[in-house]
Amino acid sequence: MRQTRALATLRRSWQLLRSFRFEQTRPDIFYGGLAQDTAALLDALAVDLGLSLDGSRVLDVGGGPGYFAEAFADRGASYFGVEPDVGEMSAAGIRLANAVRGDGTRLPFANDAFDITYSSNVAEHIPNPWDMGEEMLRVTRPGGLVILSYTVWLGPFGGHETGLWQHYIGGAYARDRYTRTHGHPPKNVYGTSLFNVSAKEGLQWADKHNTELCFPRYHPSWAWWIVRVPLLREFLTSNLVIVLRA
Repeated sequence: MRQTRALATLRRSWQLLRSFRFEQTRPDIFYGGLAQDTAALLDALAVDLGLSLDGSRVLDVGGGPGYFAEAFADRGASYFGVEPDVGEMSAAGIRLANAVRGDGTRLPFANDAFDITYSSNVAEHIPNPWDMGEEMLRVTRPGGLVILSYTVWLGPFGGHETGLWQHYIGGAYARDRYTRTHGHPPKNVYGTSLFNVSAKEGLQWADKHNTELCFPRYHPSWAWWIVRVPLLREFLTSNLVIVLRA
């Protein structure tokens, strides 16, 4: 995984972590930077695993308003997005020719339709994330790649905008405290649009398939060993990346 490891530097980790403060106030900054990083990550993974992003049909499951489309087009990929929320699809005013409204757990595509299928920060927002994972595998051609990246609940960002420690007391507590403090519910409501998803669950699901690599997305490569240590990985893996061969 030479290209992927070369990308995972301490400088990159710091830049990504700093950008989190803009997620709610300036989503164009946060998601714009995340889009470039995601495209670069998938490009590196494709090269390391004998594929190419250039010329590939790429499906983004839960792609939201389309921030990622340009980053993939710049790398020669044919980008397709699927998003269940029509409000999210139009939130940034980006017009996409290949955007479809649909459910990630019932993807509206034929078997083997894509070369690379990925989902970034969606699994923690649905109650049945591994059903989505199975659907991602179904629509990816044999030999293609499935990349599923999600926020681990016990990591520092598990509670999303509800705080860095409140979710350790409990998701309902963090949700209610945010509502009392701000006078309105958070965007990500625990039990409705935010769920407790562990690193262990993702790794167990990955073990059932042809796993190529699992690593903490926002860590430099020399810290990837964290995902191999039970309990420690739950608190220190802020985002887990699962890479499967379809």
